[in-house]
Amino acid sequence: MFYVLCCLFHVFLCYNFVMTIQFDEEKQDKKIDVLRKREEEDLVQMLSSRYSLPYIDLSPIPINMEALRLIPEEKARSAKMAGFNVVGKKLDIALFSPNLEGLKDVVKTLEQEGYLPTLHMTSMQSLEKAWSKYKDLSFATETKAGSLEISAESIAEFVGKVSTIRDVETLVSEAIAEKKIARISRVLEIILAGAISTNASDIHFEPEEKYVRLRYRLDGVLNDVTNFDRETFALILSRVKLLSGLKLNIKNSAQDGRFSVHLGKNDTEIRTSLLPGAYSESIVLRILNPEAIAVPLEELGIESALYEILIKEIKKPNGMLLTTGPTGSGKTTTLYAFLRQVHTVGVKIITIEDPIEYHMPGIVQTQVNPEKGYTFLEGLRSALRQDPDVIMVGEIRDKETASIAINSALTGHLVFSTLHTNNAAGAFPRLIDLGINPKIMTSAVNVAMAQRLVRKLCPSCKKEIPLEGKEKQTVEQIFATIKNRPGVKLVEKIWRAEGCDKCSNTGYKGRIGIFEAILSDEMIAKVVTSNPSEREIEKSALGQGILNMKQDGILKVLAGITDLTELERVIDLGEHR
Repeated sequence: MFYVLCCLFHVFLCYNFVMTIQFDEEKQDKKIDVLRKREEEDLVQMLSSRYSLPYIDLSPIPINMEALRLIPEEKARSAKMAGFNVVGKKLDIALFSPNLEGLKDVVKTLEQEGYLPTLHMTSMQSLEKAWSKYKDLSFATETKAGSLEISAESIAEFVGKVSTIRDVETLVSEAIAEKKIARISRVLEIILAGAISTNASDIHFEPEEKYVRLRYRLDGVLNDVTNFDRETFALILSRVKLLSGLKLNIKNSAQDGRFSVHLGKNDTEIRTSLLPGAYSESIVLRILNPEAIAVPLEELGIESALYEILIKEIKKPNGMLLTTGPTGSGKTTTLYAFLRQVHTVGVKIITIEDPIEYHMPGIVQTQVNPEKGYTFLEGLRSALRQDPDVIMVGEIRDKETASIAINSALTGHLVFSTLHTNNAAGAFPRLIDLGINPKIMTSAVNVAMAQRLVRKLCPSCKKEIPLEGKEKQTVEQIFATIKNRPGVKLVEKIWRAEGCDKCSNTGYKGRIGIFEAILSDEMIAKVVTSNPSEREIEKSALGQGILNMKQDGILKVLAGITDLTELERVIDLGEHR
């Protein structure tokens, strides 16, 4: 028995000895790993003295993401280097060896961009820490208040990924789910680049009690993109305020600002509007895309007879062309199209705008700034001192601006401007309300136009249907009022919207204008002096033979450009003249 107990005790001791040895081996491995890393750091520190470069250990140091961004990941890994801090133009770079290929080229490029690099020797484990941060980088960079740069890499990425708002929904949801430090930059970048890629005119952030709704305005109509959490929205709100130069601590008052998105060589201005609501501040970002506004006059959708009249009128050396309509009806696009028609080497053109939406070489463009006292009135007064041939006033808002614009048109200047009225006939009573003498008004105003934008049917999915029922009755009634259009015929079938992937399932893709105009002829001059109503002016203009917006819209429906549902959304088809 004693012998058995001795044997068991011996086994117990051996087992514990083995376990101790195993534990010690694991602990020893950790010690060896620490020693190796310390030896590596010691070796790099010794080499840094040989190369007369300062040594840096990045393990306790936070990596500055803007510094990291300055050197592309592929080049950083190839040359075994990484930017880890930047203040102004002073850039700190960590490198493994000053003799590696590619290092000098990267440093030279940074110096050409105005940076002052300071080189530091570091270990590979420090570089691995820095390189691991590349995955958290957003392609969007805030360079200063008022601008956001989106790199060519990001744009190339979105060209391949974004074709519909459903694609934007997927990418936004993925970015929000990442929960990384840089995710807000990434989310905002996706929302902005997605809006630009899908040709959205506005981005709407609408806070509800438990979530925030994101919507794009596509071709004039709001479309849901996605819903996301209020925590993410709070961070987006702060970022938008910083970019727009707005006050972070003001939450109970409306604020307006602006910033620019730099896309390669092009700048897209974003106008910011914040409005306090029940659950938080709602955000609307209006996208002023210069490419969207650069539409030639012949592509606006102006009917051929009116197009010939307008070409004749803008060739005159003086007078005023007014375009009217609500906000978002395409008035500014039409004015720019007029400017391109009259823009020649021998013509001096000055514009007064709010804001400058499209930069045109060879034209003097000035932007109003009401906060500093530079209004449309002050801009127009200053412009007249520079002896222009053509003046564009973004909007006539008050009596003084209207008076100077009218006098300019009477004294040898061609003036383009806009008014907020519902139709072309309304321009004349509006000018009378602003204090313009009716006796000289028609001598100054050559043409008063009105316009709206209707969505065009998607060519990939539009469907032909028979014209029947109430739709047929409406079309026939308006068509009967169209005179002197021998080539125009009433058809048996029209088209309607269906929806497909190419149009984000809306059935529409792109927009086109519907127009009407009234010339200042003898009949109009006579009726204006009696302070007429819009209806009286419309009756006096019937003899001019110019289509009104209802007639122009119906012709576009019969041609399959748009459908009756869309036309009724934009204008009232109930009463016909």
